[in-house]
Formats: sequence, structure tokens, C-alpha cells
Amino acid sequence: MNAVVLESVLTCPHCGFARRETMPTDACRFFYECSSCKTLLRPRPGDCCVFCSFGSVKCPPVQQQLRCCE
Repeated sequence: MNAVVLESVLTCPHCGFARRETMPTDACRFFYECSSCKTLLRPRPGDCCVFCSFGSVKCPPVQQQLRCCE
């Protein structure tokens, strides 16, 4: 089994700003404010969190092929 990656680079779809963030292992992150343009990001339909929608790495539960937060 592969090790779970806990860091992901979130990229704002509005301004393109990217920032490395540590993902929580015990909760989904539904909202994220871009530190550059201040846009409040929400997951895309069908995704469980902002990391699955805008991150370079999916959230830990998805990496482990587990059910994510609902």
C-alpha cells in the first residue's frame, strides 16, 4: 500500500495563484479562500472537498480508496 500524501498544492481557478497546504486527515475541507484574489472556493459537483477539485493531490480518504466526507 502506498503512503498517503498529506500536502497538496491548491490552485485558484480564478486567478491561478497556487499555494501548498497540508490536508486534514480527519475532516473534509469544503471552503478555501484564495489568499491572492480572496475568492471562496467550494468543491466542484461530485467532489468531496476543495483538494479533490483544485489540488495537485486528492484528499487522504480518496487516496486510500475510502468513502470521503458526505
